[in-house]
Amino acid sequence: DVVSFQLPNWAEAVIVHDAVVLLGAVSNPIVPIYRGHELEFILRQAGSRAFVVPDSFRRFDYREMAAGLAADCEALEHILVVGEAGPGMESFAAAVAAAEPIEPVERDPGEVVLLLYTSGTEANPKGVLHSHQTLACEARSIIDLYRLSGEDTVFMPSPLTHITGLLYGILLPFMLGTKVVLQDVWDPDLAVELIEREGLTFTVGATPFLHGIVNAELPADSLRIFGCGGADVPPALIEAAARRLGLHASRLYGSTECPTVPGTPIDAPLDRHATTDGAPIGADEVRIVDELGAELPVGERGELQARGPELCLGYLDPALNDKAFTADGWFRSGDLAVADAQGYLRISGRAKDVILRGGENLSAKEIEDLLFEHPEVREVAVVGYPDEVLGERSCAVVVAARPLGLADLVDFLRGRSVASQKLPERLVQVEALPKTASGKVQKYRLRELVREAEPA
Repeated sequence: DVVSFQLPNWAEAVIVHDAVVLLGAVSNPIVPIYRGHELEFILRQAGSRAFVVPDSFRRFDYREMAAGLAADCEALEHILVVGEAGPGMESFAAAVAAAEPIEPVERDPGEVVLLLYTSGTEANPKGVLHSHQTLACEARSIIDLYRLSGEDTVFMPSPLTHITGLLYGILLPFMLGTKVVLQDVWDPDLAVELIEREGLTFTVGATPFLHGIVNAELPADSLRIFGCGGADVPPALIEAAARRLGLHASRLYGSTECPTVPGTPIDAPLDRHATTDGAPIGADEVRIVDELGAELPVGERGELQARGPELCLGYLDPALNDKAFTADGWFRSGDLAVADAQGYLRISGRAKDVILRGGENLSAKEIEDLLFEHPEVREVAVVGYPDEVLGERSCAVVVAARPLGLADLVDFLRGRSVASQKLPERLVQVEALPKTASGKVQKYRLRELVREAEPA
């Protein structure tokens, strides 16, 4: 059975995941920012038997959304609510209090334990399958990379329902037998207070979290290690963390499918941490290939492919596997990279059409498909533009029947229950999209146009 939960960084998220694992079922965490559009697809494809939500979080009523989904998700039998339950729902606290204890179930470590959906280049989220073994191997590789021990304590502001938060906010602290402190709504000043008060030493998170901590008044030599990934990490930010805070901040690279591929050892020179994404860690292997799949020599840019013990088992929809994996077991990352003579990698762009906003991969195609349904939009392309804190934000470039404002597009998407992070944050209206002779939109030209255009 699949148990889905869409909870903030609350203790209940840890309880649900660990209970599902002990039950021998499959845990399906879903990030709280997803709305009805994404939820219906996930719950239906996963065949979820139970769904756990908060009553409300950040002024959004999850009970109302869950009630609207129940009729369309045939397998869904139970909606449990952390807080005040709605009609036809169960109180999470009451269900736990009334439950009879059961014996833990023995499972093979290679069996599926996690179903986690990721937005990539396809229109719909992709269900990634992980086993007990793949997750444990990933967590152990991070423990070894950063020389963590039971003396370390964990700070986790990244969503527990994201691969980062689940691995390092739920699994890793139990493996170390140590304390973890969760933060459910990002506030850099509160983060500093928690780190100092609780004596926290280790975290992994996206660029906005590191940016906030470095620019808040965190006392020097408190937090020890910050693994930073999920968005472009400026070298100056890594250097500032070391200079101002004595903090070992380090760039990491990975994905839901293959969580951390390269990393930089804690005692490596600062320039390695700041200007590279690290070298393969643990038993991971990487190769850089050209468009035909031929391996490229050192120093040449190509697609990064990876394999290792933490590589996922594939997708819930097996039709997605052939495109994502080679016949000999390499994961096609869709990201472009260059390796130096020492094996250190620099991620230098994306072959996939995604926008990397605050650690979340947003599918440009998905947003384009939704915007194309707007009655006034004739053509649309969505591209990212640089942002100092989030890495990238999204801009819609449209050909329309009449002048449109950004609010026209945002309101249209909100009316379709689209997650807030997918809403375009700029609009550029043009008479025609630049295209190749074969009719393919030239997105590199649109990115240049967006950089030069006045914000709208």
